This record gives sequence, structure tokens and C-alpha cells, in this order.
Amino acid sequence: MVNSLQKIVGVSLVVLLAACSNDQSYKQQANGDDDYLKAPALKELHAPAGMILPAQNGQYAVNNRPVAEGRTGMELDIRPPSQPLALVSGSRVQSSSDSATLSLENSADNKALWSQLIDALDQKGYKITDRQDANKTLTTDWVDWQRNDENAAYSARYQISVQSQGYQNQLSVKTLELKSGDKSVSDIASSSLQRYSINMLNSISEVMDKKQHDLEAQKARKNGGNIVLQGAHDDTGLPVIIIRTPFSYIWERLPAVLQSVGMEITERNKPQGLINVTYKSSRANWSDLGVSEPSLKNGEYKLQVGDLENRSSVQFSTDKGQVVKDSDNDSLVTILQAAFNRESGSN
Repeated sequence: MVNSLQKIVGVSLVVLLAACSNDQSYKQQANGDDDYLKAPALKELHAPAGMILPAQNGQYAVNNRPVAEGRTGMELDIRPPSQPLALVSGSRVQSSSDSATLSLENSADNKALWSQLIDALDQKGYKITDRQDANKTLTTDWVDWQRNDENAAYSARYQISVQSQGYQNQLSVKTLELKSGDKSVSDIASSSLQRYSINMLNSISEVMDKKQHDLEAQKARKNGGNIVLQGAHDDTGLPVIIIRTPFSYIWERLPAVLQSVGMEITERNKPQGLINVTYKSSRANWSDLGVSEPSLKNGEYKLQVGDLENRSSVQFSTDKGQVVKDSDNDSLVTILQAAFNRESGSN
């Protein structure tokens, strides 16, 4: 009898733990007391007879406004909003309640962008139910999304279009329908429509960015892999390094080059073009590269990598945000040029 009872308790505990481990609600809910929702409403203050209250000061007035409609307490979704990513060089992104848009400036025409969109959807395996090449608009079939902060998989149908807006070409993604399991989702205040519009735009941008990188890398290899660096100044007069190679290609080659000159990468963020490094000079590095030891001090540095279309820029600054002086920038041009030359020769 005791053994049977122990087995029942054990099985119940396993089921309970399994249920808890599969419940992702805690990732969306506030962690704390929600008794504030039971706070009594404000009441008008009435002074007793004979008492004179201080003069009213609007600076300290408490607005007795009605509670805004929407989810509260444990039903409130505290997750930060999703962010559209400007992965494609020269692009800008924005989002609204149920849409997300990628804008490309100075692109020749929208036919190329439309073709890239079709290729990206095909590569991702997203099926198209309606396609109108004349006005460059399409509708997708249901696309399944599985996020690790949702209890159930979401599915969505999208309208995607490519249009010219002045000197820009825009790729717009709009969520037409959204389902959580078999339940339709129409609560815009929950930000779900916006979240899954951004999911689709980022998924498309990821494919387009990779293709752009592959083409630029192929072009660079055809040119012999030679990379030319030169010292320059930005529009504020601060020293900067200009690299005559597109951003996406140089971004992939920088880690190995920085490592070879004693710079250990501690953080790397491609959408922002930021790289944090810890620099430690080593005589062995300069001997191998055949250059003089630079005057740059050991320590933490931040690199801002800029996209200049067919060229890139790199600006070094200290961990306190002070851009390095001209002499240090010139030293960096010399050692990085030598490091790039050696890397190209070994490929």
C-alpha cells in the first residue's frame, strides 16, 4: 500500500514538473505583487469646518483618470517589443501596429528588390497563395512560428509588397491573420501582430543580407582579395580609417585581423556596426607583421564600423568614448594594413 502511494505521488510530481517546465507564461508576466490593482479610487478631500487648506499647487496634483483599457496584472505582457533589423546595407526599418517596412535608398529600381523578395520566400519555404507581379504584391500561405517565450505555436498570413516612394524602394510586410494554435488573435494591444510582422521582415532581411554578403565576397575575391586602408577624417574632423571594401565583407574579415594584432573581441553587434576589444601589445605580433610597435596604449577600445556602400570606415575610441588621436590612427592604419595583407596572402 505504501509503495503504491509512493508511486502515485511520484508520478503526480513528475507530471506537475513537466507541466511547469512547458509553461512559458512566466516569461511574459510581471514578477511581483499585483495588489496595487485593488487600490481604492481617489476621493475628493473635504476640510473640516474652520480649517484652511494650503493653496492648491497644480505641480503636485494627482490626476484622477480612469484606468486605461487593456491587460493588467498577471495578464500584462511585459516582454520588450520586437525590433526590425536593418541587416541589408543602406537600409532603414520601421514598424507599426501590424506592419513592418524596409526602405532602401538610391537603389536602381524595385524590380531587383521584388526578385530578391521572391527568392527569399522560396529559400525559407514560405508558400505564396496569390502573386501579382504587375503591382508587386503577394499574399503568403500560413507561416508557422515557434518562439521559446510562447506556450503555443503561432501561425500568420501576410501581404507583402514592393513599392517606390520617391528615391526609396520599400518592402512592406503586413499581417493579415494571426492564430495561436487554433485560436484567432486580433488583440492589437497585445503587440502580437506587430511582433510577427517584424519576425517575417527580419527573416526576409536575413536572406537578403546573406546574398548581398556572398556577392560582395565573391567580387572581392575576384579582385585578388587586396584590401587598401588609408587614414582620413570624418565630417567633424576626427580621425577615421577608410577601407576600400564593402561593409559586409570587411565585417566578416575583421575578427581574425584584430586578433592577429593583439585585439581580443569582447562584444560584436553587426546592426549597430560596433565592436568592443581589449588590446594588449606584443612584440611578437609586430615582428611577424614586419612593422614597428604602435604607440597605442593597452586597454579597452570601441570600434565603430561604418557602411559607405563600396567602402567602409572604422573609427577607434577609448572605452570612455574619446576618439584616438591622429598619430594612433596612423599607427592603426599601418598595422591593420599589414595584417590584412598577410591574411590575404594566406587565403
